[in-house]
Amino acid sequence: MPNVSTSHSASPESFTVCHAAHFATRWLQPSTAIITAHGEIDAANAIGFVDYALRYADRTDNLVIDLTGIEFFGSAGFSALHTLNVRCAAADIAWAMATSKSVNRLLRICDPDMALPVHASAEAALGALTGERSPLLQLVTEPS
Repeated sequence: MPNVSTSHSASPESFTVCHAAHFATRWLQPSTAIITAHGEIDAANAIGFVDYALRYADRTDNLVIDLTGIEFFGSAGFSALHTLNVRCAAADIAWAMATSKSVNRLLRICDPDMALPVHASAEAALGALTGERSPLLQLVTEPS
């Protein structure tokens, strides 16, 4: 495995540095995790990213991948997302992600049919998994 260091691996929140990226986990409920990534995902750390995201797969029902902090996303990153998708399906884990401009750029090329579960924000991704909708604006009529 590439240069990886982990702290608090068994706690509700954890953090890992893997090559040019930082990954963090936050548990919202016992079986719902948000994985946040910052930096660069490329061939040097793509497999480490998948391993990090799924290290608690046995106790995860819902997984949000927040890639809004990714500045560079190489083709190995797309392969990692495909692997994540396959492994989540096999483990019966519902997942969704929020992406950055660099991730979106590659997804437009590699996933033109939008088969991967992409959402505008981590909150929207979480809402899609839990069935919660974002609050709609309430129309207010003018008093007569």
